[in-house]
Amino acid sequence: MQGLYCDEDGMDMCMFMQNTLTRLMRLPLISVALVQGKAFGGGAELTTACDFRLMTPGSEIRFVHKHMGLVPGWGGAARLVQIVGSGAALQLLSGTARVDPEKALRLGFSEQTLSSSDETRALEEARAWLSQYTEGPVSVIRAMKKVVTAGRELPLEDALRTEKDIFGTVWGGPANLEALVRRPKHK
Repeated sequence: MQGLYCDEDGMDMCMFMQNTLTRLMRLPLISVALVQGKAFGGGAELTTACDFRLMTPGSEIRFVHKHMGLVPGWGGAARLVQIVGSGAALQLLSGTARVDPEKALRLGFSEQTLSSSDETRALEEARAWLSQYTEGPVSVIRAMKKVVTAGRELPLEDALRTEKDIFGTVWGGPANLEALVRRPKHK
């Protein structure tokens, strides 16, 4: 516990967690945070590193850093601004507001409130919800995640170049050729 009060150790933990959560955010797969119960402080920051957030009834997210004499240090504030905008982020961070499932939906911080709080049923429901985004050729899902990550993190010209380059890796690839043979109708 004593090491937590040393400036150098605190900065080491900060950098370790920033790097870890940034790596989570940049994984070439789609991630979801399933919030059951309370996600406070670092747990709240962790949710911001995921592509999607699902909450169960009675769950809560709260950025309690102000009560601890801190600001988020794991990248949660910067990511929160990208998710909900600067005004809402400032309210959540400086007001240490309780974010229940309804408020999270209103803010665009959560995609859905699941129907069950039961751990097993909620996990099954979350998997079913996520499958709409993860079903399909893995190479295409990974490519989709890469272009979205580039669009979020790079200047427009660089993001466009990255999108073009990634498009070139899937054009004429197995998934594209199979789709052309099936001749899917667009609805």
